[in-house]
Amino acid sequence: MKVLVLGGDGYCGWPTALHLSEAGHEVVIVDNFVRRQIDLELGVQSLTPIRTLSERVRAWKEVSGQKIGVEVGDLLDWEFVAGFMRRHRPDAVVHFAEQRAAPYSMIDRAHAVYTQHNNVIGTLNLLFAIRDFAPECHLVKLGTMGEYGTPNIDIEEGFIEIEHNGRRDVVPYPKQPGSFYHLSKVHDSHNIMFACRIWGIRSTDLNQGVVYGTITAQTEQDERLINRFDYDEVFGTVLNRFCIQAAVGHPLTVYGKGGQTRGFLDIRDTVRCVELAIENPPEEGEYRVFNQFTEEFSVRELAEKVVEAAAKLGVEARVENLPNPRVEAEEHYYNAKHTKLLDLGLKPHYLSESLLDSLLNIALEHRERVDETAIMPRVDWRGSRRREGEEVAPEPSAL
Repeated sequence: MKVLVLGGDGYCGWPTALHLSEAGHEVVIVDNFVRRQIDLELGVQSLTPIRTLSERVRAWKEVSGQKIGVEVGDLLDWEFVAGFMRRHRPDAVVHFAEQRAAPYSMIDRAHAVYTQHNNVIGTLNLLFAIRDFAPECHLVKLGTMGEYGTPNIDIEEGFIEIEHNGRRDVVPYPKQPGSFYHLSKVHDSHNIMFACRIWGIRSTDLNQGVVYGTITAQTEQDERLINRFDYDEVFGTVLNRFCIQAAVGHPLTVYGKGGQTRGFLDIRDTVRCVELAIENPPEEGEYRVFNQFTEEFSVRELAEKVVEAAAKLGVEARVENLPNPRVEAEEHYYNAKHTKLLDLGLKPHYLSESLLDSLLNIALEHRERVDETAIMPRVDWRGSRRREGEEVAPEPSAL
């Protein structure tokens, strides 16, 4: 199949593009490199040194013999979106091309507006382009488990059957998003579901849990293919952050009580889940939701696992509970269903000592690249990121 990977230069997009290419699909990456520009805005860098996209795709051609195409542009530019959809008329589009960090969306008004405008309008442009130029295309959109929040009932996969005043119906599962970023994903879900209903588009919404890891079978084939590894308080996911904090001797930063529980998955499972969705498309007009994670952990449990794994490597790590910068329940019920991808054949990589060892060793290898001032949380859900003597973050409109 011909597959466009939007956001294919990013943390999840790059290994997905490689995985699909190795599986025999014709892959084209579409990206505007905004994630690299945000690194400059925030004054941080990936823990792992990553090559330019042109170097990456050349290296992949040398290693695998497979060519990955590249289109550079912004989904907010309708002419660009219409152009690449008209040229390629793909069988599937994998949509990673959104601002993906909740803390980034909570920095200030400008970053909240940027996140929602970028994510919602870009996806709307994509939906219209699919309708006009590739109506048979299967849209695989990366959503987030954060759309659901932490309800005091089991979380179903996208839809729930209810009974009210003696009548039954199946309706979209209620959403309780926890940031302006998560709200943008809810808007996307509603827009995509509506487009499926009125235009007959087919779409899979992968509500992804928190991803950890950096290595896949493809990225480890050559050092030029290495994936990014974020550790800062804005883009670093929690387990990756803990491993890096342990490596540089910084306390593991647990926000609040640490009972916040979420679904997690290895990045190797991310790429496989996307492949399974592509190879098992929905029917015309069908909008379906898969909860994409493999295990549930509390933040406190993850911190304890990292402390134990670090000790076996001779690294002393300790936990520090910080005032929670987020507005969220710190102890709560959490039980989310996630059987649909397993039914399609997903064989999960569960969190293991060997995986933690690998993450810690990567962190130790590159610890000289860590800026410890980027570790502590500065973005507060209740107000501004600004501190006394600190300049307000620049408007992201130039990104």
